[in-house]
Amino acid sequence: MESVPSVQQRVREIQALLRESGHEAWLFYGFRDQNPLSGGALNLPPAHLTRRWFLVVPARGEPRLIRHRIERAQWETLLRGVPVAVFPYSSYEELKFALAEILRGYRRVAMEYSPGGAVPYVSRVDGGTLELVRDAGVTVESSGDLLQHFLTWSKQDLRDHERAMLGVVEAKILAFQFLHDRLRTGDAPTELEAQAVILETFRGHGLEFDSPPIVAFGAHGSDPHFEPNAAENTALTLGAPVLIDLWATVPGRPYADITWVGFAGSPDGEYLNAWRAVSGARDAALRMLETVPERGWLTEGWEIDRAARAVIETAGMGPEFTHRLGHSLGRESPHGESVNLDDLETHDTRRLLPGLAVTVEPGVYPPTFGIRSEVNVYLDPSGPRVTAPIQSGPYILGLDVLHEAINV
Repeated sequence: MESVPSVQQRVREIQALLRESGHEAWLFYGFRDQNPLSGGALNLPPAHLTRRWFLVVPARGEPRLIRHRIERAQWETLLRGVPVAVFPYSSYEELKFALAEILRGYRRVAMEYSPGGAVPYVSRVDGGTLELVRDAGVTVESSGDLLQHFLTWSKQDLRDHERAMLGVVEAKILAFQFLHDRLRTGDAPTELEAQAVILETFRGHGLEFDSPPIVAFGAHGSDPHFEPNAAENTALTLGAPVLIDLWATVPGRPYADITWVGFAGSPDGEYLNAWRAVSGARDAALRMLETVPERGWLTEGWEIDRAARAVIETAGMGPEFTHRLGHSLGRESPHGESVNLDDLETHDTRRLLPGLAVTVEPGVYPPTFGIRSEVNVYLDPSGPRVTAPIQSGPYILGLDVLHEAINV
């Protein structure tokens, strides 16, 4: 079983990280559930805290804590073994005075803040609190890249992600085989029936998921987050495209998340042109990810998005690529808290660091169909590795044997 670092160990790790990265200090702040990133980075165990608190951890020297007087016992328990100077307060005026005291001597501090709100995953400190900190005479920097060091995967995370991927890939294969076989018999399958095949496979592998998979036929695929239901449950007929996006997890471990597409019968030219643009964007992103270690792990998430988006724009389909290129992989849901491949919905300037993982999933969504090709990439310290099969062409469904289109 993996050991969880104590708060004392984590503070030492944070101080080493601050020295390595050239930061003066990290100012952690919490109020109820407003900023869970602070407690997560510090590995604070659950506690009944109802008042604001600040903990400044310097690159060198003793941390300083501001806590309310009625929460003395809770903080003594939380920070047991951590040498810390304590600044208690009761009134708002005392809080402001204490904040100026703990920040004395610092020019810059990192906080859960993103300039312009560009990366909302990091922007957890409210504007008024930022004003308080700045009024104390310091400049606030983003802790975005600092936080990522505590979101990296362990060896067990990777093993369980790969275990989940085996189940997800099997579910994908069985779903497309089901659609193919039903088309061959002339018994048109529905979206919910294909979804049921996936869910049964997940259960067989002991996998969990936060919401059911996407199975979209025809124009339903033009909605990137379509959810089949009793009122919208299309039957598949020849001439219709298929998009299946499915994700699952070994409980408590990072998700596996892939998207594959197919076509009932022979795909037309418009569909194949869109596939070429999407798969070309995917491959361009994967090639650029291969260069991340060579660039000293300085590549930022938005750069990969921009490289892939340029391929789809060159193909004349830029307006139909309506979402970011990819997201980080989380434990509570497929969408994690670390760097995303995004230069559209946000401008993600966080770095792609070893030990993190992302999806690469370009897509286009004209009115009558959708195409998305999604793989997962683990940023191994020795170089990125794709943990999912890469689709070479759309599945051809209902004709002869099930196969991927080639030379498209």
